[in-house]
Amino acid sequence: MSLRQRPPQPPAPAASRYSTPDPDGEEETYNIIPIHNLLADHPSLRFPEVRAAAAALRSVGELRRPPFSPWRPHYDLLDWLRLFFGFQADSVRNQREHLVLHLANLQMRLSPPPDNIDSLDPAVLRRFRKKLLRNYSDWCAYLGKKSNVWISDRRQSTPDPRRELLYVSLHLLVWGEAANLRFMPECICYIFHNMAMELNKILEDYIDENTGQPVLPSLSGENAFLNTVVKPIYETVRAEVEESKNGTAPHRAWRNYDDINEYFWSKRCFEKLKWPIDGGSNFFVTSGKKNRVGKTGFVEQRSFWNLFRSFDRLWVMLVLFLQAAIIVAWAGKENPWQALESRDVQVRVLTVFFTWSGMRFLQSLLDIGMQYRLVSRETMSLGVRMVLKSVVAAVWIVVFGVFYGRIWSQKNADRRWSGAANTRVVHFLEVALVFILPELLALALFIIPWIRNFLEETNWRIFHLMTWWFQSRIFVGRGLREGLVDNVKYTLFWILVLATKFCFSYFMQVKPMIKPTKELLDLKDVKYEWHEFFDNSNRFAVGLLWLPVVLMYLMDLQIWYSIYSSFVGAAVGLFDHLGEIRNIGQLRLRFQFFASAIQFNLMPEEQLLNARGTLKSKFNDAIHRLKLRYGLGRPYKKLESNQVEARKFALVWNEIIGIFREEDIVSDREVELLELPPNTWNVRVVRWPCFLLCNELLLALGQAKELVDAPDKWLWYKVCKNEYRRCAIIESYDSVRHLLLKIIKVNSEEHSIMTVLFQEIDHSIEIEQFTKSFKMTALPQIHNNLIKLVELLIKPKKDLSKVVNTLQALYEIAIRDFLKEKRTAEQLKADGLATSDAGLLFENAVVLPEPDDEKFYRQVRRLHTILISRDSMHDIPVNLEARRRIAFFSNSLFMNMPHAPQVEKMMAFSVLTPYYNEEVVYSKEQLRTENEDGISILYYLQTIYHDEWKNFMERMRSEGMVNDSDIWTTKLRDLRLWASYRGQTLGRTVRGMMYYYRALKMLVFLDSASEMDVREGSVELGSMRRDGILDSLDSGRLPSSRSLSRASSSVSNLFKGHEDGTAMMKYTYVVACQIYGAQKAKKDPHADEILSLMKNNEALRVAYVDEVSTRRNEKEYYSVLVKYDQKLQKEVEIYRVKLPGPVKLGEGKPENQNHALIFTRGDAVQTIDMNQDNYFEEALKMRNLLEEYRAFYGIRKPTILGVREHVFTGSVSSLAWFMSAQETSFVTLGQRVLANPLKIRMHYGHPDVFDRFWFLSRGGISKASRVINISEDIFAGFNCTLRGGNVTHHEYIQVGKGRDVGLNQVSMFEAKVASGNGEQVLSRDVYRLGHRLDFFRMLSFFYTTVGFFFNTMMVILTVYAFLWGRLYLALSGVEAAATSSDNRALGTILNQQLIIQLGLFTALPMIVENSLELGFLQAVWDFITMQLQLSSIFYTFSMGTRTHFFGRTILHGGAKYRATGRGFVVQHKSFAENYRLYARSHFVKAVELGLILTVYASHSPIAKDTFVYIALTITSWFLVMSWIMAPFVFNPSGFDWLKTVYDFDDFMNWIWYRGGVFAKAEQSWERWWYEEQDHFRTTGFWGKIFEIILDLRFFFFQYGIVYQLGIASGSTNIGVYLVSWIFVFVAFGVYWVITYAQDKYAAKDHIYYRLVQFLVIILGIILIIALLEFTSFKFMDIFTSLLAFVPTGWGILLIAQVLRPFLQRTKLWDSVVSVARMYDIMFGVIVMAPVALLSWMPGFQSMQTRILFNEAFSRGLRIFQIVTGKKSKVDL
Repeated sequence: MSLRQRPPQPPAPAASRYSTPDPDGEEETYNIIPIHNLLADHPSLRFPEVRAAAAALRSVGELRRPPFSPWRPHYDLLDWLRLFFGFQADSVRNQREHLVLHLANLQMRLSPPPDNIDSLDPAVLRRFRKKLLRNYSDWCAYLGKKSNVWISDRRQSTPDPRRELLYVSLHLLVWGEAANLRFMPECICYIFHNMAMELNKILEDYIDENTGQPVLPSLSGENAFLNTVVKPIYETVRAEVEESKNGTAPHRAWRNYDDINEYFWSKRCFEKLKWPIDGGSNFFVTSGKKNRVGKTGFVEQRSFWNLFRSFDRLWVMLVLFLQAAIIVAWAGKENPWQALESRDVQVRVLTVFFTWSGMRFLQSLLDIGMQYRLVSRETMSLGVRMVLKSVVAAVWIVVFGVFYGRIWSQKNADRRWSGAANTRVVHFLEVALVFILPELLALALFIIPWIRNFLEETNWRIFHLMTWWFQSRIFVGRGLREGLVDNVKYTLFWILVLATKFCFSYFMQVKPMIKPTKELLDLKDVKYEWHEFFDNSNRFAVGLLWLPVVLMYLMDLQIWYSIYSSFVGAAVGLFDHLGEIRNIGQLRLRFQFFASAIQFNLMPEEQLLNARGTLKSKFNDAIHRLKLRYGLGRPYKKLESNQVEARKFALVWNEIIGIFREEDIVSDREVELLELPPNTWNVRVVRWPCFLLCNELLLALGQAKELVDAPDKWLWYKVCKNEYRRCAIIESYDSVRHLLLKIIKVNSEEHSIMTVLFQEIDHSIEIEQFTKSFKMTALPQIHNNLIKLVELLIKPKKDLSKVVNTLQALYEIAIRDFLKEKRTAEQLKADGLATSDAGLLFENAVVLPEPDDEKFYRQVRRLHTILISRDSMHDIPVNLEARRRIAFFSNSLFMNMPHAPQVEKMMAFSVLTPYYNEEVVYSKEQLRTENEDGISILYYLQTIYHDEWKNFMERMRSEGMVNDSDIWTTKLRDLRLWASYRGQTLGRTVRGMMYYYRALKMLVFLDSASEMDVREGSVELGSMRRDGILDSLDSGRLPSSRSLSRASSSVSNLFKGHEDGTAMMKYTYVVACQIYGAQKAKKDPHADEILSLMKNNEALRVAYVDEVSTRRNEKEYYSVLVKYDQKLQKEVEIYRVKLPGPVKLGEGKPENQNHALIFTRGDAVQTIDMNQDNYFEEALKMRNLLEEYRAFYGIRKPTILGVREHVFTGSVSSLAWFMSAQETSFVTLGQRVLANPLKIRMHYGHPDVFDRFWFLSRGGISKASRVINISEDIFAGFNCTLRGGNVTHHEYIQVGKGRDVGLNQVSMFEAKVASGNGEQVLSRDVYRLGHRLDFFRMLSFFYTTVGFFFNTMMVILTVYAFLWGRLYLALSGVEAAATSSDNRALGTILNQQLIIQLGLFTALPMIVENSLELGFLQAVWDFITMQLQLSSIFYTFSMGTRTHFFGRTILHGGAKYRATGRGFVVQHKSFAENYRLYARSHFVKAVELGLILTVYASHSPIAKDTFVYIALTITSWFLVMSWIMAPFVFNPSGFDWLKTVYDFDDFMNWIWYRGGVFAKAEQSWERWWYEEQDHFRTTGFWGKIFEIILDLRFFFFQYGIVYQLGIASGSTNIGVYLVSWIFVFVAFGVYWVITYAQDKYAAKDHIYYRLVQFLVIILGIILIIALLEFTSFKFMDIFTSLLAFVPTGWGILLIAQVLRPFLQRTKLWDSVVSVARMYDIMFGVIVMAPVALLSWMPGFQSMQTRILFNEAFSRGLRIFQIVTGKKSKVDL
């Protein structure tokens, strides 16, 4: 027992020191600890550390009292600060608890414990102050200001705890009230700096010169801090956000959070803002006025050039290598080194320096073009540097030109490479050396990273001047170099990747292109089939041939990265021992070491105070783990049942299985098979779970029969080879003995006979004469009779006579057949093995226990299982999820993880979940309501989770449900929860996160329990469980509350009462329900559900923003924290902190997280999203994970601990499976490689654990600026890396995660992510990381964030470039000319880009990760299954989604948060809905590519050879079909004929529906069409220009095809093309006439309208006849010309949309809209045609259902009934 177990009993006189007299006599509400009354009866107050921390805060001593408020005796240092500086009372209460809790936890962790546990240790306080104020100290040093924390950090200086406490408290109070300013850490530093100065003046008793009085702070009074400091800055941020016009204004036009924060990175904040804050400063002047502060630090300009600016080193490398490769390959030698022997080639290669200097010049011009807004009077040096850089880069180009020219002039003069010419080459190289000096310096510093870190982090002025030229000095991004070992690891990785890429590029991409290029350039007399604008324009054709190759060259590094990272990830996973236990079979082999593994990893071991962390202890640990992993050494071999270790293991294991039962993933029968029963019936061995002992007894009997004459030792040796077999034999024997002696009356003769018989057997075993005394052949008979006996006992109706008969038969066999030496009746009597009277044995001697003796009959059932089981029970448990969880948990215990400390000594942590308005718990209506197919959510869940539904009903019956119909009445709450725990609801997330609390309580008990407690506990629990006491305990509570919190788990009945207190001190769960206040006001059912969650989970807190209307019609906003008070039985408000205004200035989710962050506690905070889940067995490992913060990873300790995720939505449909497979490989293998060896893991969403105090002082756990931070999570990772943090990844613990399951949801999610990446490209974080990281980490960073999306886009662009190039070659006639000369040369070019679209490379990480965790064969089988389920179509389709949204966001902006909804998707999506979602991103593009392929097929000479055409275009056709068909292939009932018909009607109604102003996009085509152009409202001038240039490609069809028409009769005159435009205008004119006639006459004078139509048709026919008769017009020309003019119309339409601001005012606009409508009808029909065809063909619908729901089919489910709506009759 530790010292702190004693309850606190302070002496009577000190009472006043601890208890706060409350004037109202009412108990003050508290959050976790009642600090206001330290004498309260609360389990946390038994810790002396809590009282020590509170006492330290109370030590106000002789401090000068605040002048204007009365001082109360119970006030402490925080009240003192509140009265002086005007902080809010509730904010002070919040920070008081925060501080006391944290200091108490820190003191608990002290090792060795302090001498005086009743007072706060000064070292604890000092360490905390240094950590909390570290960022402030760095900021002061950076600005060259003296820190205002006046405490010496020298060791010998005397500690001043009160002063330390004041600084820490002041910082926390400033942070706690800063609201949105928390996103601006240096702004908080500035405020703290000035307030600390005022605090110092008060502490040092300064006298005010003006008044002669002691100095007072510049702000005081109620809420003074909020009103005079926070509010002015907040209002500035708010005004800037309003300037952004809801995120639609360009980023450069307004200041975001980062801009305002970076204002405090220069000394001008002291000069301009002053203190007290000067309201007239230009800092507060917002947009549109003169003299305002513009952007600071960086200007976000929307342009593709950002990719070049941020990652210029990468592009320089790629471009220079390509140039050199072409020059070397042009020489035409077999190998590059042969070509380089020629001096000509060597000199030509030197032209790379022109390119390099040109690229530097381009970079400098881009810097000026994009960042000129940063230059102001205050930042002139920045402008000077930009201009100078440009000038210097231009000078370099000239210098290189001059020196290069001199080489060739000398060579040409000498006509050979003379000495003089070579000298000039040397001069050129000398100049080049000067040029690359900075790169060489960077390389040297890369090799010795610590020097680089020192140079960047130092604040000496001399170094600033030296580095001024290379990069501007900023506060973040300094000292980012990693240690030498990490450096070597990721450098080797990238050298390997780059070497492979460059070899491949040279030999497979560049070299094969040289010969055809030369041939094409040499091609003479090409007969062009159209008008040529330039002579000798083969060069353009060559350019088009090279374009796809160059695009491929630029992106294929992504593929090589993907391949190598897969294998490196697998290797790292293998070394981490992942996937060693993949199934229950492998678990059986290791189960006997399992108890030791749990003891070793999850139970704290008593260690010497200074032993931990030494080399010796680490070595011992490694040896220990080896023994564990491979079962070496005695301690891990056998666990006999009297060991405490085994009992603790049993408690933990049974609790896990019990929770599996609560979650209904195992049945009651499986619980009996899986649990470790307590040691009753005097069994001498560990009673392993039944599923391990199955079949073992029969195998042992078999061995005994075989080895009839073998001696005891040999037989026992053979049996003992298998630990489970040994235990099964001994347990069966002991149990049979106990059973027989139990059911026979104690003082009867039969009882003594049995006793004697067993004594004989025991004796013969002892003297090793068992096989000599007894016949082994009789054992099977005994076995059969025992089975009979046990079966009679477990029947509900017991037949006593049959029991007696069986016992007699057993007796007969034992006496007659079993004994080797025959004994006479007298001998038997003499030996005590027979009775003296002649009556039948056992007739009156059998007494069976009562039927309600559950404990007895449970043991009998176990014995029965061991006796009869013949199969191997590999499928126990049946549920796949239960098996996966057991396998993962058991595997993780053999992985390397830190030792668990005692719960008291562990780090405290919180979990934070942002919630807006999603489902909490499904209501009865939601469960019963049927969709259009007649499917309700409940029916769907019953079908998908068939076994879990059976288990749930079984549990309900055991909890007292009589009829199944009661499920809708008395058990409705349980039913709703059961369904909610299978959806993505808040209820599920809360249940998962509260497992932490349950786990901690159990661990506290196990930490403090003595051997006696554990021994008695396991026995007591066994008896309770068997006597049904637990059920009676539970039934005292409401059934609903029991099933929700399930807190009365078995182990909890052993708790001593202090567990809650310890667990509360270590763990809090805060859910940020932003609009909970509004929901309560509206009586929203969500609010009631949230309240009931609080009621059933005592560690749950809800934070929300309360909007209060004041008298003057204004609104006040408050951050409020509430909890459910179990004593008062109602929700109580704990804290109410006033805010300066509305919370949501930036993106909603980070703002929601930020307002609730002040209510979290502990050293760490885990960010958990609304779609996540947790598991009890994983929660047991949390204290191990938190210990990772103490270890160094490289040269830094971690600041974010990455946690592995398991995607739990994979079983719903094949689509969900593809998504979860992709996601799983990303969150496991992908993250693993990023963390080690690449050292570039960021924070990709959740469930990472943040070092709370590190982030608290550095801007929080996400960024929130509008639009630019739309992917808010990853910016926490960027911020962490830039500020010198370290992100690790740990795979011995996992958290569940839900993903979207329908194609539309998936696409919206991918659109959100791609748009977010598009915005990241513009952000300052990416620019800084691209420049500040070393070269190889920069490569890792690029290819795993924005580069991945950019390269996905490049793949699609390659397809475009390839097809447009082919079209050009075919229509121009170059292809015909080239083919006639040498067909093979073109063939080499054509196959260049086909390797890419296989998508195999994107699937590789998935296959590798599955091989590691599931086994190679299983992984291959999964991959093949996926292909058969058309996963390639899905992945190709999602490439299109990413490309469209990423490209559009970079060009035009318009990124927005897309709420995907987390529902179950089994209903059919209508054609109109699919069209709205995918028309622009997929369908139109697919039609365009299809059109190119069609035109190419009809006009290319190569296409005449069918095989060549297929080989050339098959992947492109696959892309086209994927983009068109995917939404229907993955749409339930996508090929149902009736639905297709209805869908088309619905689509036409939507197209023609006019609607009013309030029509939504779902109702009206016109509304949707305008919404699709929204991005043109946010785009800039260059975005529009670029869009128009892209749209011009559609005019090319017309240019190419009109010359192919018969009417052109071979002419190549430009006039042919110009005349063809007449047709466009005529067509438009006719269309306009008909529309005009329709508007004017259609309603009233219908006959006129028909007349106009008739005239148009007649004129058309006459025109065609005239053309056929008088010109060379052919009838086919009509159809061919459609291929030409339809794209032209589309191109005009797209350009008209860009020019909408000008055209909308003219009459033309109505025509544009109606033409656009016709085009959408046309596209709709084109897309609908294949769908209709497949729907019409028989059998396709059932095949599609099979493909879509294969996963469920393979589990034998009635999925077809779900899709077709045919319910089974047994449905409830």
